[in-house]
Amino acid sequence: MSILRKLGATTTAVAMLGVGVLTAATADAAAPVAQAAPVLAAAPKVAPKAVVAPKVATKSTAASTLVPGKLRLDKRCMTGRILCSNKKTRKLVFMVNGKLQAVVDARYGAPRTPTRNGSFKVYRKSKNHVSSLYKSPMPYAMFFSGGEAIHYSADFRARGYNGASHGCLNVRDKAKLAWIFARVPVGTKVLIYSA
Repeated sequence: MSILRKLGATTTAVAMLGVGVLTAATADAAAPVAQAAPVLAAAPKVAPKAVVAPKVATKSTAASTLVPGKLRLDKRCMTGRILCSNKKTRKLVFMVNGKLQAVVDARYGAPRTPTRNGSFKVYRKSKNHVSSLYKSPMPYAMFFSGGEAIHYSADFRARGYNGASHGCLNVRDKAKLAWIFARVPVGTKVLIYSA
C-alpha cells in the first residue's frame, strides 16, 4: 500500500511542480508520507521541496561565447594582443584589439599527450629551439605552458593532420609563423579551447 501512496504523491508532485518524475520522486522520498491515509484517498498535503537542477552547458550557451563567423572565435579573443586557437576549427589566430592579424593551420597533441585547453601567457620565446626531450627542431617556439609551445613543425608540413605533437601546438606555415613570432612579445595572452 505504501508504494501506491508514494505513486499517488509522486504524480501529484509532478503535476504541482511541473518537473521530471526523477526530480519529483527525489523530493517525494525526502518528504514523510502519512501512514493512516486510505489507498484511494488524495495524496497527503506535504509541501514539496524545491529541487534545482544543475546548469548544464548547452550548444546555445557555448555559442553565446563565440563571435559569429567561420573561425568560431571566443569572445575573449577580441581584446588586447592574443593568440587564439580553436581545436575544432584547427586554426591559430593572431588578434590585436579585435582585429585579425594572421590565421594559420594548427595541429595539436596526440590523445596520450594532449595540448591543454585554457588561458595562458607566452613566458619564453626561442627562435631556433631544439627539444631537449625529443631532440626535434622547434623553430619560432613560443612557450605558454610548461614545455608546451606554439612552433613550426616540418612533420606537420610533410604529413599534415596524419601526425600529432607531444602536446605542443604545431604550425606548418613557417613564413607566417615567423611574421607572428616577430610581433608577439613575452607576456602575450594565449587561449586554447574547443568550440
